[in-house]
Amino acid sequence: MAKRIGILAGAVLAGAVLAGAVAGPAASGGKFAPPAGCEVYVTVQLRSCQVSQHYRCASEPEGYQWAVYSDGEGPYFMSQTDAETRWVDSIDLFIGERDRLISEADPASFTTLISGGRDDFDFRTQSDRGEIRRYVGHDVLTGERVTIDGVELERTRFDLMAMTEDGTMIWRRKGQQLINRDWRVFFGDREIFENDAGEQSEGIDTPVLFAAPGEPGYLDNTPAYDCDVVTAQALPPSGRNGS
Repeated sequence: MAKRIGILAGAVLAGAVLAGAVAGPAASGGKFAPPAGCEVYVTVQLRSCQVSQHYRCASEPEGYQWAVYSDGEGPYFMSQTDAETRWVDSIDLFIGERDRLISEADPASFTTLISGGRDDFDFRTQSDRGEIRRYVGHDVLTGERVTIDGVELERTRFDLMAMTEDGTMIWRRKGQQLINRDWRVFFGDREIFENDAGEQSEGIDTPVLFAAPGEPGYLDNTPAYDCDVVTAQALPPSGRNGS
């Protein structure tokens, strides 16, 4: 979805350790370098001064993939999903906090969404500080198909609420997203964010350009769009490929 508040300390990324023995990615000289044994299958330039790198690693289960998001200061968030787009793991590279999936009352299912037009989910994550959060929501296909830079996408409506263990709302996000069936990934579009005080803000994180291996812009890690208008009120992605 959107991005974080504040300025990333570059050393945080260099010290990040991911699942298994996969070391954290790095960006040097404006180019993204995935961990050893991993390959970026697409680089995506997004609105709101963001760029994302989507990659898969040979040592991980089939269908698992990572997405790393960067703004003008560098990488700030990364998340891992499985073939059903379940939130498996995420790392806030600004504060160095990691969240992992720990339980599911209703697992997210990309297959259910594309076959039936709607998917509901209810799951919990736990941070490495011990904080447990519950996420409840749904995705619905709108039937609208769009093509951006030659890539076919489908628009969804979504509603996602993050809560504490006792059910207190932390934040709520709702609006539109875009999916690609072949990649089994969600991209941001237009959304409304509401905090626990009821204050709302709007964001636009729609993809603009896609670069596959060998194409211009592949592995570029410098955002190219809206960087002259982005303010510090942007928010972290929700974890599911940036959803």
